[in-house]
Amino acid sequence: QVQLVESGGGLVQPGGSLRLSCAASGSILSIYTMGWYRQAPGKQRELVATITLSGSTNYADSVKGRFTISRDNAKKTVNLEMNSLKPEDTAVYYCKAAVMATLTVVNDYWGQGIQVTVSS
Repeated sequence: QVQLVESGGGLVQPGGSLRLSCAASGSILSIYTMGWYRQAPGKQRELVATITLSGSTNYADSVKGRFTISRDNAKKTVNLEMNSLKPEDTAVYYCKAAVMATLTVVNDYWGQGIQVTVSS
């Protein structure tokens, strides 16, 4: 059993900053790519940023230069530093991780989601 728990969301004014964190726990041998996705009301879930085990990152064009993804492999956590937030960043943010639970099994797991609201 693997669990991902997000924290750090909330309400922030345009131009402000927030830091999201996601901690993985459970039966974990290794975690490969970790990432953040978001879903705004009435829209499909979209990729925000991903980071591989070796630290290579990928960002959606809409967040490049404003968001930074990082991870701590020892703590099994992934973070998303969000700066210069815009109202269009408002969404439920989800953490995702590709987890090796056994030597032959790798599955994707999702967190429960956390609300980020950017509004004045």
